[in-house]
Amino acid sequence: MKFTTPATTNPIDRLKVVGKPTDRIDGPLKTTGTAPYAYEQHKVAPNAAYGYVVGASIAKGRIKSIDTTDAKRAPGVIAIVTYENAGKLQKGDYNTAHLLAGPQVEHYHQAVALIVADSFEQARAASTLLRVSYAKEQGQYDLEKAKETAKKPKEKDKPDTRAGNFEGGYAKAPVKFDATYTTPDQSHVMMEPHSSIAIWNGDKLTLYTANQMINWGKKDLAKTLGIPEDNVRLVSPYLGGGFGGKLFLRSEAVLAALGARAAGRPVKVQLQRALMFNNTTHRPATIQRIRIGATREGRITAIAHDSWSGDLPGGQPETAVNQTRLLYAGADRLTTMRLATLDLPEGNAMRAPGEAPGMMALEIAMDEMAEKLKMDPVTFRVINDTTVDPEDRKRKFSQRRFVDCMRMGAERFGWSKRNAKPAQVRDGRWLVGMGVASAFRNNMNMKSAARVRLERDGMITVETDMTDIGTGSYTIIGQTAAEMLGVPLARVNVRLGDSAYPVSSGSGGQWGGNSSTAGVYAACVKLREAIAQKAGVDAAQADFSDGKVSGGGKATDLRELASQGEIVGEDTMEYGDLDKKMQQSTFGAHFVEVGVDAATGEIRVRRMLAVCAAGRILNPKAARSQVIGAMTMGVGAALMEELVVDKRIGYFVNHDMALYEVPVHADIPHQEVVFLDETDPTSSPMKAKGVGELGICGVAAAVANAIYNATGVRVRDYPVTLDKLLPKMPVAV
Repeated sequence: MKFTTPATTNPIDRLKVVGKPTDRIDGPLKTTGTAPYAYEQHKVAPNAAYGYVVGASIAKGRIKSIDTTDAKRAPGVIAIVTYENAGKLQKGDYNTAHLLAGPQVEHYHQAVALIVADSFEQARAASTLLRVSYAKEQGQYDLEKAKETAKKPKEKDKPDTRAGNFEGGYAKAPVKFDATYTTPDQSHVMMEPHSSIAIWNGDKLTLYTANQMINWGKKDLAKTLGIPEDNVRLVSPYLGGGFGGKLFLRSEAVLAALGARAAGRPVKVQLQRALMFNNTTHRPATIQRIRIGATREGRITAIAHDSWSGDLPGGQPETAVNQTRLLYAGADRLTTMRLATLDLPEGNAMRAPGEAPGMMALEIAMDEMAEKLKMDPVTFRVINDTTVDPEDRKRKFSQRRFVDCMRMGAERFGWSKRNAKPAQVRDGRWLVGMGVASAFRNNMNMKSAARVRLERDGMITVETDMTDIGTGSYTIIGQTAAEMLGVPLARVNVRLGDSAYPVSSGSGGQWGGNSSTAGVYAACVKLREAIAQKAGVDAAQADFSDGKVSGGGKATDLRELASQGEIVGEDTMEYGDLDKKMQQSTFGAHFVEVGVDAATGEIRVRRMLAVCAAGRILNPKAARSQVIGAMTMGVGAALMEELVVDKRIGYFVNHDMALYEVPVHADIPHQEVVFLDETDPTSSPMKAKGVGELGICGVAAAVANAIYNATGVRVRDYPVTLDKLLPKMPVAV
């Protein structure tokens, strides 16, 4: 099915099941510890051996030799995999570095070996006996220094955009602002480590794994191992978080497959937490310069956003200028991205790649410019709204309720009570401030397929390789099928995360919910047609309600039809060039109140509000959960998260959860989330968009802006830590 225009009659619009705040149908499995995560698939591999990954202890160079003699003699050791016996491995389409080092080492903790033993403890003990000799080479690990030699990325990354004449417009602007901001490297730190169990049956490989994008992973695993795609099956029914870190095939999956082949039995590998920070992907650091020119009345006339980031050779930039291309008006515009070569672990997607770090800079700059104009920050943002793509004024937004988000948020949060002059409000020992930031994230539609079956017992079974990374995919897919076929949610059985099922959108880029349910919608349309035909009803006029199909004055129970034999519908939802005809985006507003201890500089977030406009909300309970999780990550980005680079050795020093700080319960206050009542008929038949990444965009800046309002100290280098704040704070009274 190709989606082009809204359907005149759409069963989803009945909203009997879709749109309801429904408990997750997988909740009982997760709360009882019976949901089968990748490393816990004990029943599929009762005789599994254990693999332990050994990471490189240099950041750049080559392996001179690997002595496995002592390790092989260790108790329980079955096999040792290195580049010397792994066979010829290709590099997949979605990884920048090779997933097994040798002889070249491309980054610190790149996998150099897998020890396979009867128990995890035996494999770990044997790893200490492996002797690897390296020849170190000098690498570049400092973005600030590498910035000078950074280059324009490939054109496919759309590195530069121009509209009007920025240089001329900026020079003529009565009020100008120019500042540079930095964001650090950050880690996904998902709860579940990267995990896989590999089982060979002849030349057929089945991998139980933790992967957000099943089809991408299947293709890359086949390419890496040099075997036909048809010989690979990936199974990933549950993931304990991903945030983009499990979008792509990683070393533990490849090594599990190689280890199982070498051992002649199933092998399970879970990447130890201390390796995850340097071995897998991370959000890369940025240096961002923002220039804004405006009239004295606050109208932006010129805006420029330049961003520098780094990656391994062949890598990609952090697209931190994305939101600046679309969020605010202004005739004269310029955005640029430059990519430096760094010998650090691979930089890649992390929740809201591009917009999340980009908004961290842009939304402080907007506040600083508002202050320069002596204008309220909410008002400044509102008057610079636009109804068209500011770089291509012929292209309109499908929906744009940005101003509604700002105004509603300001009213609900009590923004009018904010003191515009910093460091004026006290609550005992606490300096109190409020901050605001816009939220923006592009909406993307992805081709997605599903198979839906009316079983003989009257149950509805949905099969698609879509994944549930903790977002509620099982539930919203079940809700979609129940709505389309007029049955209770309890009569829908959802099967996800298996490459044997039709290829879905997968989970990422906040495209998963809207796209995957649209694929289920398409399959349900096919099933409705088949059911109507069997019932002798005109499919165009058929009504599916209360477990029956009705039309032409008669009604037939679905169970009765199913008893004669199962009925199947399968289809794919495709979008063609829909995204080129109309700009689809999601919008929001974040409001934050903080308290800063006047003597110690301790920061406490006191209140948070997010107002979101993201199309139809398919399940408000699950959507709220996504947004408050994203808001929590935004607080982490603002106040504590930073992968500290040892610029002499080339690795992230704080590669464990003791030293890489993330927010805990005590750091997060009550979070209020409001969804505007919105449907976007141009996005999909579901009229939904995405919201899981919108919730993080702008949060960090709202926190930083609140800290400035509380203290009068402006910090432009994230995270906002005591060493940057305390020396400049007003003397406590």
